[in-house]
Amino acid sequence: MAAEIEFSFTTLNEPARRHIHVFQIHQFLDRFAMGLTIAVVAVALIDRGMDLVQISLLFGVYSLTTMAMELPFGGLADSIGRKPVFLTAVVASLISLVLFLSTSDFYVLALSFAFIGFGRALRSGTLDAWFVETFKVLAPNVDVQPALAKAQWANALGLAVGAFLGGLLPDILGQVAKSFGFKIYDVSYLASFSVMLGVFVFTMLAIVEKPRPLNAPALLHGFANVPTVIKDASLLALKHPALSILLAALAFFLMATNPVEVIWPTHAKPMLDEGYANTAIGVVTATYFFSIAVGASLSPHISRIFSRRHAMTLAATFACLAGVQIALALQGSIIGFVTVFVLYSVILGVSETPASSILHRCVEDRQRSTMLSLRSLIQQLGAALGLVLAGTVAEVHSTPIAWIVGAVFLFIAVILILVLARRLAGEAE
Repeated sequence: MAAEIEFSFTTLNEPARRHIHVFQIHQFLDRFAMGLTIAVVAVALIDRGMDLVQISLLFGVYSLTTMAMELPFGGLADSIGRKPVFLTAVVASLISLVLFLSTSDFYVLALSFAFIGFGRALRSGTLDAWFVETFKVLAPNVDVQPALAKAQWANALGLAVGAFLGGLLPDILGQVAKSFGFKIYDVSYLASFSVMLGVFVFTMLAIVEKPRPLNAPALLHGFANVPTVIKDASLLALKHPALSILLAALAFFLMATNPVEVIWPTHAKPMLDEGYANTAIGVVTATYFFSIAVGASLSPHISRIFSRRHAMTLAATFACLAGVQIALALQGSIIGFVTVFVLYSVILGVSETPASSILHRCVEDRQRSTMLSLRSLIQQLGAALGLVLAGTVAEVHSTPIAWIVGAVFLFIAVILILVLARRLAGEAE
């Protein structure tokens, strides 16, 4: 394997720089559309008459749909092309928004959440694979990690801006929406629908991929090839020690961090004054995503400290994250909590691109989308297990205890990544 050249945006050729800019804009718009609903989804469901049990079931429908379809559609993207599969994902997202806006019936809302999961499964491993493959063609042997960090920055920034506006729009336009027969929180969903239409148009015009046959026989052949692609990717993960270790570490990483991401509003809200608690939670949610974006932008600089040894960067990041997660659990005031939570979010942002760089180094183009979907599936399984465990511990003891227990999984992830670093160093010799 040829040694990677250190990334320098100014020395990249014009097509490579344009490729990064196009993907950044795309990632921002796509995540902006999603972020518009993230801040209000729970209160919007309550406004539709759902109780907490029903809300949990709806998110369960989303998770089960996503996990069931991750690998098949990652394999389909490898077979028939990334762009058409992503466009189908956008259509699924639009259908989910229309269903949500049209009903207060639990079963129709469940169908809406199933379409959200369907869209998530279709998105996973599509244009990310396209971005890496095209970048490698335009800039051969250049370290892809800083380019991924630029995309991750735009991704997280889109979520942050979307979450902020998604919480703000109901306060500004909610009463106007009610006068037209909508519910207060529907304005955020209508805004998301509009931006998602823009994502569809932008993808059609700006994302350039060599077309693959899309007639009926080609689609049937693509679906027929899915089991083979999945089998080959799964065997690759099992036979490639570096991939196996990386995926296991990422599962432990999500077991630790997902409960923090999901539970933190219920832990922080009692620290806030009742009059502005919901607004403050919305602002902190936006700050969370923005801090992840900051972390993503810092990632290449931190990687240089470790001489672009991405496994060592990841091990150090996970170790810091474990310590900060314990510190977060010990906070008793809102100022201390938010301060540590921002630091925690920044470190989360740092962790994304080193892991992606290692994965992309280990797979070939023909399996890239499927492997990204396999990674997403394993991470979701880890996240689900961590959430169940944290919920049980929090119910018996407390949320801080649950987070401290979760930090143990991060230390396990550190050990696995150190083993991975040693193996990768051996392969490089």
